[in-house]
Amino acid sequence: MRIAVIGGGINGIASAWQLALAGHQVCLFERGELLAATSAASSKLLHGGLRYLEQAEFRLVHEALQERRWWIKKAPALTRRLPILYPIYRDGRRSRWQLKIGLSLYDLLSGRRGIGRHRWLDAAQVARLSPQLQQQGLIGAYLFFDGQMDDQRLGHWVVAQAEKAGVTFHTHTEVVAVKADAKLQLQGRADWLQFDRIINVAGPWSNRLLEQSQLKVPAKLDLVRGSHLLLPPLCRYGHMLEVPGEARIVFVLPYQGQTLVGTTEVRQQLDEPIRCSDAERQYLLGVYNHYFVQARTEADILREFAGVRPLLGGSAQATSASREYQLNWQDAILTVTGGKWTTARALARQVVAQVQASQTPQR
Repeated sequence: MRIAVIGGGINGIASAWQLALAGHQVCLFERGELLAATSAASSKLLHGGLRYLEQAEFRLVHEALQERRWWIKKAPALTRRLPILYPIYRDGRRSRWQLKIGLSLYDLLSGRRGIGRHRWLDAAQVARLSPQLQQQGLIGAYLFFDGQMDDQRLGHWVVAQAEKAGVTFHTHTEVVAVKADAKLQLQGRADWLQFDRIINVAGPWSNRLLEQSQLKVPAKLDLVRGSHLLLPPLCRYGHMLEVPGEARIVFVLPYQGQTLVGTTEVRQQLDEPIRCSDAERQYLLGVYNHYFVQARTEADILREFAGVRPLLGGSAQATSASREYQLNWQDAILTVTGGKWTTARALARQVVAQVQASQTPQR
């Protein structure tokens, strides 16, 4: 079949790749550059999402952990295993035994060929690994492992695989309208291009495309901005830290000779500027300075970046919004809602299965 994929983020590119491998003729349309928006503003982690276990998203965590292993195996030059400390303090929100249960489940869902089992470290051991970490009230820490990537370079590795499979990429080519019978219209052109199927994977802009095409929006989106800071280097271990007084988690990670601090979760409107706000900057610096001896100020910020994540709607708080994804048909258009970087290839396989099933009978 001739298939149009709309959206040049990692989910769109992975979907185009897998569709081409399945024998389809695939064109991908991106209004700007590939991997230039949400997919380039991640926390640089290939992870199952330890905190998603608190929301009982076991299917998602299991899938993400299997995909984490695949990425690390297939692109070893662009990924690595990252040791992460989860320190436990006397006034912490989560107890040692609560974390023990979560990490044991995380290891179990990773399977027998995981990338490393968690273990407990006492306060003295933690101090040797992370000398700048505050020692007052520290009971110890769990050491566990996740994956880390350069999202831009790994994304372009996927682009190269897709091109080898036969995908044609059209960048700076905006799709302004679609029809349910798999027609699309490009910016500046009056004619309609006909395909057999359209895959709408435009991320934060997927629902807007349907709305301006006067088509039904199948699933509500929560648009959530995540901001990050890059600070001077700290140590070679990552840190998963509870935000004081909140249930949220912030990561402090070594990344390319610097320290990445993030992320925030702030509701975002589609037409608002996508940038780190003053409040987010102070929030992230406040978390960092709560946990580390050498305080950092705005003058220490080497760079900052932000992206908008399209999450499944319906949650009262952004922090509890699901990282799952949904696929919904309208005649010959399949709209993808939600998803995360680590599971892009798994999502793409679901797209392929849906397209294959749609051939007989026609949906």
